[in-house]
Amino acid sequence: MPSTRLPSPAGAKLVKSGLDWDAIRVPRSVGLSALAILGPRCAAAIEDPLTSSGVLYFFTLAGTSGTWAVENTVALPIGTAVTIPPTRRTEGPGAYWRVCPGDNSWLTDPGALAAAVTDAFGPRVGEERPA
Repeated sequence: MPSTRLPSPAGAKLVKSGLDWDAIRVPRSVGLSALAILGPRCAAAIEDPLTSSGVLYFFTLAGTSGTWAVENTVALPIGTAVTIPPTRRTEGPGAYWRVCPGDNSWLTDPGALAAAVTDAFGPRVGEERPA
């Protein structure tokens, strides 16, 4: 993502999804588990505690939202504004980086993210995990 799209240190800004990246919104509890599962494979991630129970936003390749189909998550439609915090804000108030953006990429592999989120939710009732 070009540095001109990063917020200044003074504050957050709204950036529309679908141009340089797509955003995937995940419930906080599941998002934190997915972060742990992904480990170093996770690129930038934002936590927004201002919703009722909190959410995490993961960034994937532009175009991912058109094929994303992971239950209880939302691939934000193209043009949806996401609050991007200042580059190194790692705690609230407001949205902050759970994983700060790196120099090379904000993007988490969508397949790895889908698998991590699915694993974080656990098996459905009556469904067994593969051995």
